[in-house]
Amino acid sequence: MTVVIPIVALALLAGLVAGGSLRSFERVRVHWWAAALGGLLLQATPVGYDHRLAVLALAGSYSLLVTFASINRRLPGAWLVLLGLGMNLAVAVPNGGMPVSLSAARSAGADSSVRIADELKRHQMTSDDTLAFLGDVIPVPEPVGIVLSPGDVLLYLGMAWFLIAVTLGRFGENHRPPARWFLMYRGKHLPAELRFPRRTLARWATASPAGVRSGI
Repeated sequence: MTVVIPIVALALLAGLVAGGSLRSFERVRVHWWAAALGGLLLQATPVGYDHRLAVLALAGSYSLLVTFASINRRLPGAWLVLLGLGMNLAVAVPNGGMPVSLSAARSAGADSSVRIADELKRHQMTSDDTLAFLGDVIPVPEPVGIVLSPGDVLLYLGMAWFLIAVTLGRFGENHRPPARWFLMYRGKHLPAELRFPRRTLARWATASPAGVRSGI
């Protein structure tokens, strides 16, 4: 949150200064909010002192967030968010938590007796860590004073891109995922363009335009 709040504020301010409007957010369609909320809740859920449970919660959290970003991949910045989350997932799960570089922590302003917050989900980086270069290795000096991973950087860039683009009204239609995903029910009351993927609609339009209009 130390980083997210300033990023959100600065991105919105940049969009407004460039001539955008917050009313543009009324036209944005974002799907599968439950997956995003579930992922965030898993990261905040206390797990006592069980390291294995903490790692499972972390893996589940990133998996839900990756799913959310993938479903909404047509939104501005979504691919950066998806890549950043994937990078964090790739380094955190195999290593039983996110490796943290102590030298980067000291460069960010920590003293010699560095204490890693939330040690169930993070640990001091060692030579045994897999893909250690994807861990928390990027120092952000005071007054922020934190250490980020390359995945975090991409994630925050994607968030900023999304906020600025939407404020400026520069986004396209974010179609819902095909109904076949996870046995999702669309409802026959919805128009065909919202119930079926575009490739299917195009194929039907070529074969039988009347079939598409009737919602077959």
